[in-house]
Order: sequence, then C-alpha cells, then structure tokens
Amino acid sequence: MNTLKKSLVMALFLPCFLATSEAADKAAGEQKSSVCAGCHGEGGKSSNAQFPSLAAQQPTYIVNQLKAFKAKSRNNPMMEHIASTLSDDDMDNLAAYFASQPAPKVGGDAALAKTGQTKAAMCLGCHGEAAAGNGQFPRLAGQHPAYLVKQLASFKEGGRKNGQMQGMATTLSEEDMKALAAYFGSL
Repeated sequence: MNTLKKSLVMALFLPCFLATSEAADKAAGEQKSSVCAGCHGEGGKSSNAQFPSLAAQQPTYIVNQLKAFKAKSRNNPMMEHIASTLSDDDMDNLAAYFASQPAPKVGGDAALAKTGQTKAAMCLGCHGEAAAGNGQFPRLAGQHPAYLVKQLASFKEGGRKNGQMQGMATTLSEEDMKALAAYFGSL
C-alpha cells in the first residue's frame, strides 16, 4: 500500500516539477526581444498599425505563429527569416516575456466601437472574455483597428489560412470588420 501511495504522489507531482523546471525564461525573452522592437515596439507595444502588439498576447498563440512562420506555413518574408533563427526555447522565452507585459490600449472610433460591440459575441467564444485571448486564440483587445481589419480581410480572401476564421470572415462585410476592429481596439 505504501508503494502505491508513493507512486501516486510521484505521478501527481512529477509533471508539476517538470513543467516548473522547463519553464520559459522571461529575462532571456526580454533580451532576445530587441530584434522584435523595431516593428512590434518596446515591450511589444506596437505604435504602427501595420504590426500587431505582442504585449499581453497569449504565449501559446505567439509560439504557434512563430512556428508557422519558421515552417513557412504563414507567409511573411521578414517574419519567416526572423523565426528561422529562433530555437524552440527562444520562442518560448519570447512568448513568456511578451505575455507578461501590460496590455496596450490604442482606442478606436467610438461610434464604430459601439456598433462593433453588438457584433462581438461571435468572436468572444474563442478569443475569450473581453477579447483577452484564450490559449491558442489571440488577444484582440488593444490591437490596432487597421491591423485587425487587414487580418480579417486576409482570412476572408484566403491569404491567411484557418478554417474557422475563414468561415467567420466570409460572413463579415467591410463595415462589420471595421466596427469589430474599432471595438476590440477600444478595449
């Protein structure tokens, strides 16, 4: 019986120990983030609507996107090159660093945001309460509205591949995209 108890305790706590010992290193991520700052801003707070903010982004999402760029299954020559130089640990460390940064606030057109709020429920199921992200689903809150519109249009046109997002985006008019983007930018 004692052996069974010890085995059970080990089975329960070993995964916790391993997860802790292999935890991402935020300090290493911060050090590595200097290459990201040119486009994504210091601390991942982008001041340019062409580039997403990475601050407070879901770490799983960041890692998945970096891996997609590295595998060239997400097309962006600059990001493909940068991701090709990153190890899995680098990706984990960068994701941990950016996820730990305070969320940006960029705002959005108030009238459009009000309209977007009425349409946002269809997004929140995956993107989480208040659009803060949910694991593999990215944070939308605080992103530049122009960036979000560009991404929605890319999903709709097939430039970005994701069955769920492509399906959702095909139901949106350009006005819907702008309203949703203004709402999420205002959060």
